[in-house]
Amino acid sequence: MTDRTDEGVNGRLVLFAGGTSAVGRASARALVDAGARVMIVGSDAERVAAAAAEAPGAFTEVCDLTDPDAVTALRDRVHAAHGSVDGLFPLVGGWRGGGGLAGQNDDDLAFLMRSFTALRLVTRAFDADLRSSPAGRLAIVSSTAVARPLAGGANYAAVKAASEAWVRAVAQGYAKAARDDAREVSSAAVILRVRSLEGLESAVASAFVALWDDAADAWNDVVIEIGAGG
Repeated sequence: MTDRTDEGVNGRLVLFAGGTSAVGRASARALVDAGARVMIVGSDAERVAAAAAEAPGAFTEVCDLTDPDAVTALRDRVHAAHGSVDGLFPLVGGWRGGGGLAGQNDDDLAFLMRSFTALRLVTRAFDADLRSSPAGRLAIVSSTAVARPLAGGANYAAVKAASEAWVRAVAQGYAKAARDDAREVSSAAVILRVRSLEGLESAVASAFVALWDDAADAWNDVVIEIGAGG
């Protein structure tokens, strides 16, 4: 196993859960360039292979991240082949909306809820890894719609708000575990908010890498707006 130090992303095992999107591909490249061991996970084998081709050296796994048994099996395979995870970036997402409040239908909500389901499953599966890592990091990409929801995006904003609440609960768990063990916090759960990801893929990727630039207590339970001035 690669020797791990207490600072920097170099040598860390970072898992992108749903890493085949534009932001996932950009972030995987950035983490590989920074010396991390990167795992790209997605449900479509061709998209996973294409994403890995843009981040030479990245590992890959195909998994339905909304299936509890599949996520448990993924964790077991990752542990057997690569060891414990230090970074987890759940990126399962998508947008459906419009039509005012009347247009917020159940099919759209079910589609959007996939991201929250995947978040719950992967954070629970790898919770012990991140808690025990000397530099565990969890981060999601959320939306400014949480603070400024619109009727036409009510489903979307509600799911993003639920995701943020989940990540903040994880952050509280990291802090409590450290207090109970009478030690410094070594893991951080972070929320990155954007208005739109278009044109911000590199900025988000840089933010992911930067999470290892400071101690965990500087990041835990922090909300960072990216591109807020644009």
